[in-house]
Amino acid sequence: MAEQPLTPSLHPFADLLSRVHAICAGLATENNWPMRPDLSRVVVEPPRDASHGDMATNAAMVLAKEAGVKPRELAELIAGRLRAEELIASVDVAGPGFINLTLKPRAWADALRTVLREGEAYGRVAPVAGAARVNVEYVSANPTGPMHVGHCRGAVFGDALASLLQFAGHDVTREYYINDAGAQVDVLARSAFLRYREALGDDIGAIPEGLYPGDYLKPVGQALTAEHGDVLREMPEAKWLPLVRDKAVTMMMAEIRDDLDALNIRHDLFFSERSLVETGNDKVAETIDFLRSRGDVYEGRLPPPKGAPLEDWEDREQTLFRATAYGDDSDRPLLKSDGSYTYFASDIAYHKNKFDRGFRDLVDVWGADHGGYIKRMQAAVKAVTAANATLDVKIVQLVRLLRNGEPVKMSKRSGDFVTLREVVDEVGTDAVRFMMLYRKNDAVLDFDLAKVIEQSRENPVFYVQYGHARGHSIFRNAREEVLADLPEEDAARRAYLGAAAVEMLAEPAELDLLKRLALYPRVVEAAAGAHEPHRIAFYLYDLASEFHALWTKGRDLPYLRFIIDNDAAMTKARLAMVQAVVSVVGSGLTMLGVSAPNEMR
Repeated sequence: MAEQPLTPSLHPFADLLSRVHAICAGLATENNWPMRPDLSRVVVEPPRDASHGDMATNAAMVLAKEAGVKPRELAELIAGRLRAEELIASVDVAGPGFINLTLKPRAWADALRTVLREGEAYGRVAPVAGAARVNVEYVSANPTGPMHVGHCRGAVFGDALASLLQFAGHDVTREYYINDAGAQVDVLARSAFLRYREALGDDIGAIPEGLYPGDYLKPVGQALTAEHGDVLREMPEAKWLPLVRDKAVTMMMAEIRDDLDALNIRHDLFFSERSLVETGNDKVAETIDFLRSRGDVYEGRLPPPKGAPLEDWEDREQTLFRATAYGDDSDRPLLKSDGSYTYFASDIAYHKNKFDRGFRDLVDVWGADHGGYIKRMQAAVKAVTAANATLDVKIVQLVRLLRNGEPVKMSKRSGDFVTLREVVDEVGTDAVRFMMLYRKNDAVLDFDLAKVIEQSRENPVFYVQYGHARGHSIFRNAREEVLADLPEEDAARRAYLGAAAVEMLAEPAELDLLKRLALYPRVVEAAAGAHEPHRIAFYLYDLASEFHALWTKGRDLPYLRFIIDNDAAMTKARLAMVQAVVSVVGSGLTMLGVSAPNEMR
């Protein structure tokens, strides 16, 4: 019988936050606060110092002004009400008005039962009807060659972020913007045409400077030969260029899709830049006209950029977007001197298109070399949406590819580069995905091909996956030694262990592990709010570390073992804790697109 979908339970932090909100709202009514309290600023979070308790709230600090009293006085009022809550063991007011709370062990037992009941759905947020749709655009690599390791990081980050946002209850569309218009795809076409001539037997000599020299274009040349024979060679460039360009872009995108598939990365939509400038459907011109009608486009001159050599500056009348009216440092050109659109003009039209499709929350994942482009793009989004949409740009920094500490050189233009597929084939999808997320996106990442396949604590992906596999190993051993009726299937096992007397888990290390498990929904919530999937990877490593440490203690101190031969009740309680670890690790790894193995050899 299929499991029925669960309505997610309030996790301990959310539960206590709702109680604090209720207390503050009650105090406001009873004491006729001069201002209505803004409860959105009230948080409940782990204290920075664990010795201060299990949770802390800033309620008194942020609401004192509305209450018209000193923070310390308000903190004492709130603390008095909190002390009456059944699951709170103690409440302390610290400093100018911080409130620290310690929960009774029963609260953590209840949280454990919630994990057992919800399994890998623990921490998931139910979608809210009518909530703003989120568009996450990532990868969007130019279709001029195979994907390399730099593309890989943005691809993994964007995919994990989309999964995180979905888990947190958002309606997410994953999108890839194909840059199939503009100068770079014409360069691709000319490079492919050389390979076409080569396939016909022509001596093409050295690849000219400025064209793509990589061997990856040889199959394109061969495909053109098979399709057109030598007909293209006799055509003027104006006729063969669009034919070759379309074929090259199609084949490069097919290769890119294969590379993404190797990383288990998918997109809901591949959006063509060329579709914005199709004859009779010029969305870029429409967008410029739209902005002009609002007074945001004008004809004028720009001052020379600071520090730019005079000979590099062209002083001319041009069509400009009034970006400074929306927070940018300079107004921005929309047309080049030859009358064609700037990349920025196309990007504005593309983001307006997203808004017109119903998206209000936009997330773009860009490479490190695009950092200077953020302010102008955010200004443009504010202009074309009348500030009804937000754009968050996440920059993914460079990846330094190493092998045993030594740099592995790569250069896309020279054709001497390491492709994404080569890395995946060497170390595996799981290692690539996890390690690309095991560092904050805006920090440079050292990716050592040798170290990411080590089976040790120093290899985070192995250590976390081993936590999941160790849990299943414990279940197999328990089935052989103590609990022959322990179910193998996950839902049945969770139901079986849900009846365990988990209040028996009273050892400090056990309670610490339960508290770590209870933190997971809040980590998900915070990571989704900040658009930072690396927080999930960090959390999983910390959870696995505590789990492995507890297992090691049991090896040295038999009374702490998960399986107690003559005590079925304690065994069940500890297996319930193990099951919760397995569920949460499985949930987090799935969110990151990493497998959760039951065995590791």
